[in-house]
Amino acid sequence: MSQLFQELKRRNVFRVALAYLAASWLVLQVVQLVLESTSAPDWVMQVFLLAVAVGFPFAVLFAWAFEMTPEGIKREKEVDRGQSITNQTGRKLNRTIIIVLAAAVAFLLLDKFILQGDSEPTDTVTDKSVAVLPFVAMSSGPDDEYFADGLTEEILNSLTRVPELLVTARTSAFHFKGKDDPIPEIAAALGVAHIVEGSVRRSGDRLRVTAQLIRAGDGFHLWSETYDHDANDVFGVQTDIAEKIATALDVVLDDEQLEEMRSFGLQNPEAYVAFQKGVELFNDAHGAPDQNEKLLIANEWFEKTMALAPEFSDSYSYHADYFTHIISEVAEKGRSTDELNAAMAGLEGDLANAIRFAPDESRRDTYAYDLDLITARWRGLHARFEQLVTYNSCHIPNWPEILTSPFGKADAVRRMGERAIECDPLSFSGWMVSATASQWLGDFESAIETARLGFEATGHRILLGEWVSSLIYAGRFEEAREIIDRESREERQQLSQSIVLAAAQGDMDAVQATLGRYEPVAVRKSYLMMLLALAGERERVNEIAAEIDAVPFGYLALMRAVHSCRCGAPFDLDATPRLARYVEDADFEWPPVSPVDWPLKGW
Repeated sequence: MSQLFQELKRRNVFRVALAYLAASWLVLQVVQLVLESTSAPDWVMQVFLLAVAVGFPFAVLFAWAFEMTPEGIKREKEVDRGQSITNQTGRKLNRTIIIVLAAAVAFLLLDKFILQGDSEPTDTVTDKSVAVLPFVAMSSGPDDEYFADGLTEEILNSLTRVPELLVTARTSAFHFKGKDDPIPEIAAALGVAHIVEGSVRRSGDRLRVTAQLIRAGDGFHLWSETYDHDANDVFGVQTDIAEKIATALDVVLDDEQLEEMRSFGLQNPEAYVAFQKGVELFNDAHGAPDQNEKLLIANEWFEKTMALAPEFSDSYSYHADYFTHIISEVAEKGRSTDELNAAMAGLEGDLANAIRFAPDESRRDTYAYDLDLITARWRGLHARFEQLVTYNSCHIPNWPEILTSPFGKADAVRRMGERAIECDPLSFSGWMVSATASQWLGDFESAIETARLGFEATGHRILLGEWVSSLIYAGRFEEAREIIDRESREERQQLSQSIVLAAAQGDMDAVQATLGRYEPVAVRKSYLMMLLALAGERERVNEIAAEIDAVPFGYLALMRAVHSCRCGAPFDLDATPRLARYVEDADFEWPPVSPVDWPLKGW
């Protein structure tokens, strides 16, 4: 055996093997880098790996059977031992190995500190992230499903009180209600590392709850438990589940955090059911033709929740939405003085209670921002918005962009939108806010990608509109036209998008022809103003702006027109004296920024 070893050493078999492995590793790293940059298919790398593996035994056999001589390569048995130069060849191989290893070290340093140093990690999923899926109602009572939904949301809300945890918001988590998607797919869609699932069964006065925490990567159950309790003791169940989940995720809870978790949210089973019924109707209402009528029905359940749990902040914030719609629509649809006064009183009362009972500072300040924006208390509004961004909260104001992005705050808006996507990836709002902010920043490629990904994730058609708009702003006109023709479901939407496209291309004839078809079917004056502005019809825009400015709360419609236009000031501030006072009071810089160059606007 010793003799064989010495012979292998003499023939440089070990050196050849080492040199081959080192060189192969280096070549494979370079090949992988090239393939990744060119998006080559996986099989290409597999072919290289196979070739390297097959070549190794041949290299070793070659070193054993052949020898380098001054006359060239000869079979080893044909070489006279006295004339053998294997020692010289060995020294050359040593130098080769040293050079290859040095190159390998250099490549590793290059890859670590230069090639990867400036790049963001592709896997942004934090280990301390969790989504609570809707618990399954195992009993068939009339309210049992709402009860299960309420328990789910309260567990979710308790977990949000732990700063170390990223908890997926209700909208995205409840997207999977009634579905049987694999856990890894759900976790990937929600951007979390862990999933909580469970079931609820009510029988008379008894309650059985099962819950389990699952690690999405391998399906391992980190924790599970079954609770048999009195049905009125559901609060004790939900808090214990939340605490056990936090502990299983290696979060250390101090006494203050534990107390906050235990005191947060609804503690009344009837309130559970009432609030969930209201939320269901609330979600169904938005986008429906009879939206406001449905919101009124939803409000009846929120009012019941208020009566049962008067210190529950969310019921007031949901209840306020109806009044917000009434106020924001007055310039578009007209409302009586009595309706407006009632809506204003309802809005201020609801948001005052939402602020009073808000569970944390970020929520309180968000509700306060909403109230000040709607009621034109704009002094210091930008500073308060910047404060909202610092909270890094999952909650965003109702209209975060209309008084911020046009006045140089788009970067802060985008950060807020990106955080909302992280918390609630299947809700359209974060995607929309982030996409529109990118538009205002002139970062149209990012806006295109955000709107596209958001539309694919949520299916919400408002993001389809932002996708088209972003393509137009970026000058990718053919792609925009293709989507308009393929995806537009109603004539009004197709006409408005076609006007924007023609205006960006400087085609006045197409703009005027399409405007003639759009105006008879226009619903919002604010959007018509924007389209007229892009066509350069400033005098008409000023006339409409003056009419809107004279209407109570007309400033909201005017600022929607500014935000939609992406064109600076679509009207003269002299035409809107009421808005002018609010702008001056807030110290907003007028005209707003203009991220898009509209060739027809004429100002």
